[in-house]
Amino acid sequence: MGPIETAWRHSASRRRALMSFAALLAGSPRLHAQLDPRSLKGHPRVPSLDEMMTAFDFEPVCFANMPLRLYDYMAHGGDSEWSIRRNREVFDWIETVSRPPVDVSSVDSSTSILGLAMDSPLMIAPSSRQADLHPDAEAGMYRGATAARVPMIVANRPSLSHEDIAAAADGPRWIQFYPNPNVTLSQRRLEGFQAAGAQAIVITVDQQATKFERDLHDRHLGGNPAPARESDEESEDFETPMGGPELYGLPVPGRLWYNWDYLDRIRQFIEVPILIKGILTAEDARLCIEHGFDGVVVSNHGARTLDYVPSTLEVLPEIVAEVGGAVPVLIDSGFRRGRDVYKALALGASGVCLGRAARWGLGAFGSLGVTRLLRILQTELKETMAENGRATVRAINDSAVRTDFP
Repeated sequence: MGPIETAWRHSASRRRALMSFAALLAGSPRLHAQLDPRSLKGHPRVPSLDEMMTAFDFEPVCFANMPLRLYDYMAHGGDSEWSIRRNREVFDWIETVSRPPVDVSSVDSSTSILGLAMDSPLMIAPSSRQADLHPDAEAGMYRGATAARVPMIVANRPSLSHEDIAAAADGPRWIQFYPNPNVTLSQRRLEGFQAAGAQAIVITVDQQATKFERDLHDRHLGGNPAPARESDEESEDFETPMGGPELYGLPVPGRLWYNWDYLDRIRQFIEVPILIKGILTAEDARLCIEHGFDGVVVSNHGARTLDYVPSTLEVLPEIVAEVGGAVPVLIDSGFRRGRDVYKALALGASGVCLGRAARWGLGAFGSLGVTRLLRILQTELKETMAENGRATVRAINDSAVRTDFP
């Protein structure tokens, strides 16, 4: 082999050169290559549960355990998914302010929300179709959360019956409710939720997108989008559109009718605290208080709602200021690390609800994965508190961070 051939043999091939260039770009500090990276993708084996180090480590294992169409049903956002990206980018705009550290063993992360004593300000956000993740479904999520001493908010329409979920563990459990214009049906469901042990009712009032571009891409790649549920709550009460604007991606009839009169009517059926979920403005938070509700959840539905809505952390300070301590303010959408939780607490949140991250734990390792993931976040929160000299949750206030929102 001559010198030219030898040089060619040892030079970078076109493919290898392109791969190296892509790796260089992905590692550039000026680019957000993957805001929720599948960080274990290059490993020669799947690490064990005990080797999981961050919440992100669970995501590629969960991904590998699921068909793409079901994974993407969980992962997708509305339209261009701009709001999903913003939910993660917002944490880059908040810096923690250092103070003399304290011994992590002295840190107390306990708190109380609506009379519920909690070891940490973490909760499981409501999310449906958990049978897509693991055969134990919501029962596994509830067992895992209870083992980590974290309360769970069960979705309005879970994969299992509320009675079966209740039998799986004995931890605190709230239940989500979607408004239904049939007041009689609403009453029956709300009374059933309370009979199943709901310690609070979380009413979701945000508007969901009616189409997801990622589903279309899955179809073009030879797969199918996630199937519609055979018994979807809203389809029971509204006719499927045969024509008109609903067929072109505009809001379905089951949305956009919500009003305060309805919420005031169904209050008479609820004997436990009521929180309103899906609040993104100070005005709506004020109305929640004026109508006598017991708490608000700042949420953009994990960016599964209409695209180009603000991230929840951006609007949290104005909502907290408007509420003025009258009711607890919870928050969700985009939280992955204990440091993320710390930043929300500093901006006034009473607690943080975990949606996709908790699902990664269930999809990766079942209930044990949920427990492990939650304990990782609890440890990260305590370490962040210790590093920044905040020995209690009450000591975390707006002096603990600097914000630079665009």
